[in-house]
Amino acid sequence: MSNLVRILLVSFCFLSVQCSAERRQNPAKEELEDDTTVVANFHEAQIPLGVRSLMMAYPDFVKGYENDTLLLVGGKGMPYDDGREKSFEEKLDDADPEDMFSFTYDRTGRQPGYLQDAGRSRCETLFKMMYGSTEKDVRQNLTQVEWFGEKVLFTRVNGAADSLCAVAKELTNHSELLPYLKSSGSFLWRKVRGANRQSAHSYGIAIDVGVSKSDYWLWKNPGKKETDKIVYSNRMPSQLVAIFERHGFIWGGRWYHYDTMHFEFRPEILNSFDL
Repeated sequence: MSNLVRILLVSFCFLSVQCSAERRQNPAKEELEDDTTVVANFHEAQIPLGVRSLMMAYPDFVKGYENDTLLLVGGKGMPYDDGREKSFEEKLDDADPEDMFSFTYDRTGRQPGYLQDAGRSRCETLFKMMYGSTEKDVRQNLTQVEWFGEKVLFTRVNGAADSLCAVAKELTNHSELLPYLKSSGSFLWRKVRGANRQSAHSYGIAIDVGVSKSDYWLWKNPGKKETDKIVYSNRMPSQLVAIFERHGFIWGGRWYHYDTMHFEFRPEILNSFDL
């Protein structure tokens, strides 16, 4: 496939997504679908949903797709799907980009389905390429964000810090939510508790708030393993969650293995919900 064709595929993908959004706002436009939209939809079908979501969320890094390969900044590439059948735990510990979209992020307010942990699966190769492969690398892109009398560290990469600022700005209009907003941490280079995978906090894209009003699956289900059945619990208000999600953050309370204090900048997960 030539570079020109590849660029056209990417352009058609974005055109189709934009047209779809316009039709949702104005249903009458559905009757006016022209040849351009038909062509865009044809090419969109050639690009997996997860790839389209990544391209929309991280345009400075994910530039295209060809032969099951993500085309990255600087002419690099990485497999979208490594072709391996994986268990639930393997999708968390050794994720390729496709694995990140193998779970359902359900915003309906229902309790998460068994093992539905959309967002807990992160492709470390991709995330380290974007945010930094070492603590020192990540720190170079951190900035301080004003957070209700505190300053929290967040990465500037992909507009994450700007998005957290937007969350804070909107929350200033909701004094009833202030008891839930005390931060217990944002950036911290570390592994996930009990696992060998990097925490989202390592990349400066996650913040924990309202710990005293939060629930964590292991606190409520001590001794349980990743694949055991567990009891769900949540005390976080839905309005707080909706504000974070509006600005590109997923919520750990949407996970079967819930972590209700946890909000993480993952616009690709939310994009996949909307496409």
